[in-house]
Amino acid sequence: MIELGGTDAPATDLIKDGGDATFMEDVVEASKEVPVIVDFWAPWCGPCKTLGPALEEAVRKLGGRVRMVKVDVDQNQAVAGQLRVQSIPTVYAFFNGQPVDGFQGALPPSEVEAFVTKIADLAGEPDNGLADAMDAAEAMLAEGEAADAAETFAAILEEDGHHAGAAGGLIRSHLALDDLEQAEAVLNGVPAEIHDAAEVEAARAALDLAKQAQDAGPVAELRAAVDADEGNHQARFDYAVALQGAGETEAAVDQLLDLFRRDREWNDGAAKTQLFMIFDALKPTDPVVLNGRRKLSSMIFA
Repeated sequence: MIELGGTDAPATDLIKDGGDATFMEDVVEASKEVPVIVDFWAPWCGPCKTLGPALEEAVRKLGGRVRMVKVDVDQNQAVAGQLRVQSIPTVYAFFNGQPVDGFQGALPPSEVEAFVTKIADLAGEPDNGLADAMDAAEAMLAEGEAADAAETFAAILEEDGHHAGAAGGLIRSHLALDDLEQAEAVLNGVPAEIHDAAEVEAARAALDLAKQAQDAGPVAELRAAVDADEGNHQARFDYAVALQGAGETEAAVDQLLDLFRRDREWNDGAAKTQLFMIFDALKPTDPVVLNGRRKLSSMIFA
């Protein structure tokens, strides 16, 4: 297994519910390893319902550089009293076992993110180990070294189980190895917190396309069917699926655009749906995506 450096906190404990009984362990002791933000809230507190999710999102974005503990003041009055929490929401930040900063009341999302980043920076600049490992893994995958890429992505996930880029990369690596079963197993095991992350969504789309390709007919036969009857929409759609499975993505997009031009409503808009699936599976800056979206838009708004 590849060794990765870094002192990031385990992602499984990024955000948790805390209280009087666990405050020393979850906050004071934990802050000796990584800064901890404590959100004092209550179910009846309106501003808390806005601030809490904003804090959680900002914490997750930093991938383990800071943790968060949520304390319901109605259920945990002892620690709230010790810290003189007089109104909620109140937020305290702890580092090296001591409170170091805080605020009261709700803040705009941009200020929340700035606060969380400032607290994370107390521990010093983030280690670039995971970022460098990601770059290396992506390069391996691009060069056809899918097995090595999978090993590296898996090592990153051991360091940070909520790393969406590594999860998506591991799924794509298994797809490159033609191991759809393992790719789906990884996808099914993705934590809920990153289930809808762009990198995971892209890998999910790629997996769906690979499943379709398994059932596609021979490219040559489908092309012949389209040549014999250009109005055979099902044959053209199947031809596009087969092309995609053969790695001819640009040609697949062209066939789907042609199908959309001929009958955009065919099979409940299947051509458009398939195009978006392909676009989602690729990087937004991929020329195939840029050109395909431009052509599709020109047809839609013509």
